[in-house]
Amino acid sequence: MYHRLLQSVALVTALFATAAQAETVYVTADRMLNVEEGRYIPDPLLTVVDGRVAKVESGGSAPAGAEVIDLDGFTMLPGLIDMHVHLDSRPEIRGYNALAYSDRFWSAIAAANARRMLGAGFTTVRNLGADDYNVVGLDQAIEEGWLQGPRIVNAAHALGATGGHCDSTFMPPSYAEVGAAVGDGPDELRKRVREQRKYGAEVIKVCATGGVFSRNTEPGQQQLSQEELNAVVDEAHRWGLRTAAHAHGAEGIKAAIRAGFNTIEHASLVDDEGIALAKKNGTFFSMDIFNTEYTLAMGTENGVLEENLAKERMVGTTQRANFRKAHEAGVKMVFGSDAGVMPHENVGGQFRVMVEYGMTPLEAIRAATLNAAEALGQTGQVGTLQPGAWADIIAVEGDPLSDPAQLADVDHVVKGGELIR
Repeated sequence: MYHRLLQSVALVTALFATAAQAETVYVTADRMLNVEEGRYIPDPLLTVVDGRVAKVESGGSAPAGAEVIDLDGFTMLPGLIDMHVHLDSRPEIRGYNALAYSDRFWSAIAAANARRMLGAGFTTVRNLGADDYNVVGLDQAIEEGWLQGPRIVNAAHALGATGGHCDSTFMPPSYAEVGAAVGDGPDELRKRVREQRKYGAEVIKVCATGGVFSRNTEPGQQQLSQEELNAVVDEAHRWGLRTAAHAHGAEGIKAAIRAGFNTIEHASLVDDEGIALAKKNGTFFSMDIFNTEYTLAMGTENGVLEENLAKERMVGTTQRANFRKAHEAGVKMVFGSDAGVMPHENVGGQFRVMVEYGMTPLEAIRAATLNAAEALGQTGQVGTLQPGAWADIIAVEGDPLSDPAQLADVDHVVKGGELIR
């Protein structure tokens, strides 16, 4: 009885200590966009406890002496989500120019890019492919507070076929270069899924078709069979991992949708059957429709080979037309920039292009908040400022519902209730 009494006293003491230690911050602004309802809340007061939104009020006041993040004069929105980035890459160093740099250079680049994306308002990113597990380590460093950066959902190495887009295709045979997660046949690809999960992958990416920035692959060419794609999804979902398929070509897109991939990346050459199939299955499209201008303007200077530039010219215009068609058909869309192909700090410019090709500003914002959170399996955790969500916040000076270009120049960023300096 005495021991049980001591245990009860200890429990009550611990509970009071936890409550006393809870860190409470208040955030104010001129107005807050409620992305669920598509309306502004005037004079918002967010109560943030231990990094999460505890309460949302309109017209309230913080208690005297409380810590306040004052965003008065600005419009507050949930932190943005980019569903397709490559943090350990820079567009200025492309093609064979990359061979001038040490392997560990890219780890340092990843840290710098993470900070730049956070500064651009992207408080959560999904990293779809990195070398040497660079971003696994970066994710750990950010989570433990050693570095500043967004929340990362990490794919580690991307899976692909021998000689395909996710293999190493730039070096001669004497180098014996092979992609770290290449597999041929369902059984090999199942093993690759398990390996990537073992070493830190939180989502599994495959290259179902050829791509723009590899050699000797065509974007429209399907490179993994239906059986191989089925095996990847079955194995990943068995382990509780979501899946993303790089797929430019129409047949590869449809095969990936039939296999049950959660998101289709690029979807450049999708046909009407593929659009209908995506809508029926609830598959998300992540279409990077902003980076073409950068690639075509700066590619040669940055070392991009002419064969890769030719492929970009071939897919860019078609991809944008298909973005409009997929959106009009009611396909679920998420924001994906393919940062690394273009500068990470500039990806907010894609909102303007999404509106130009058919979305309303609110739909474009939802693609980078509510829709992205749903595709990640993190509804209610990120991409919203409802109670229970992480207090990840951006602030802009103008009205993003009238001018989506405001989101290309974010003024303030808050992550987990902490103002990022």
